[in-house]
Amino acid sequence: MTSSAQLSVASIQMVSSPSWEDNLSSATQQISAAKSAGANLIALPEYFCLMGHSDQDKVKICEQFGDGPIQDALKNLAIKYQVYLVAGTIPLASTDKNKVRNSTLVFSPSGEVISRYDKIHLFGFKQGDENYQESNTIEPGTTPTSFTITHQNTEWNIGLSICYDMRFPELYRAIGVVDCHVIPAAFTYTTGKAHWEILLRARAIENQCYVLASAQGGKHNNGRRTWGQSMLVNPWGEIESELKDGEGFVIGHLKKELIHEIRTKLPALQHRTL
Repeated sequence: MTSSAQLSVASIQMVSSPSWEDNLSSATQQISAAKSAGANLIALPEYFCLMGHSDQDKVKICEQFGDGPIQDALKNLAIKYQVYLVAGTIPLASTDKNKVRNSTLVFSPSGEVISRYDKIHLFGFKQGDENYQESNTIEPGTTPTSFTITHQNTEWNIGLSICYDMRFPELYRAIGVVDCHVIPAAFTYTTGKAHWEILLRARAIENQCYVLASAQGGKHNNGRRTWGQSMLVNPWGEIESELKDGEGFVIGHLKKELIHEIRTKLPALQHRTL
């Protein structure tokens, strides 16, 4: 490994619909474009496969882990485009038949699932006509998760979290020291306008690592409006690339040299006492 090692990453932004088939088609187009732009690791947003008309819609299409058309399609996409695919979130079966796990699966270029993270913190928000209670249909996960890949003889440690998780900095301490946190999300427009950017930049600054956020961004068929602003933030908290709204992707590079430089001149991670 050299200090000049880089990893090209992309986050895809979508405006998903109630049709998982249509959403997979849209995701495929964006994955193809991001790969053509040079990405080696590509992240999809939370709920990329379905933004249903009701919370129960995701329960209806849930799959057993390792078996189902959505997972098969994702596996084939990772193989076809030879990328590490952080597959947003998909609904996987839980211990409660009326709920799902909101799960991120990571596929290697060989199609193998090399990591799984089940969303731990479940979003709840009430304001006027807006009322979201993920706990009604989602069973929370319990395990902080990261994974390691090797690209051009260099190891990259990647942390996984999902949307509302970013409000809980203790989770990121539990995950440990990583090169990048990948965060699929579907922030509401209201909460996104207020907190999205500042939370992402804070997580990058305090963990002295990159943050790659892949978001839903627009007006959905079900009437919901999501914030968007998918972005890559560097370990100094600077936004290196972003997409405000609409479908598309952002691309950039993780640089070992920058991570090392920041952690050397300001060794905050070594100064922790708790």
